[in-house]
Amino acid sequence: MMKVLVFNAGGTQVLHTVDLMHAIRMLNRQVARVLDAVPGRSFGPHPLPRSVELVTYIYARWVYEATGRTAPSVENVLRRDRYRCGYCGRVASTRDHVKPVSHGGKTTWLNLVAACLECNGRKRDRTPKQAGMRLDIVPFIPTPADLWPKARVRR
Repeated sequence: MMKVLVFNAGGTQVLHTVDLMHAIRMLNRQVARVLDAVPGRSFGPHPLPRSVELVTYIYARWVYEATGRTAPSVENVLRRDRYRCGYCGRVASTRDHVKPVSHGGKTTWLNLVAACLECNGRKRDRTPKQAGMRLDIVPFIPTPADLWPKARVRR
């Protein structure tokens, strides 16, 4: 099922994604408008959306941490690391705390990497050094553009 980016009014703040049918309902209810569309494709009077913008601005404090950045959810960590395991480079499906929570590690962007199930299970509640594993990426705090690289806002 195709996913559609939902931007707050103004088109600069990504709120979340919805499936295509949800986006179509939003357009039909006139609570959103199309920002970016699939060229040459439409449904009824609307172009087929890749991203939509809300008509009215909503205050969404839950989207951002105190740093003003997007929260490090599993999906966002996977997006940041391009769905590649930070240890072996294969396709990742989960996230791993570099410094485990059991060792005092926090759930922050700088302590999380994408991981495949095999590497995550092999590392367990140890640091990469204790597990004899090499971390091939450097965790960083992403911008919305890092998480949504294909998002284009049309004005």
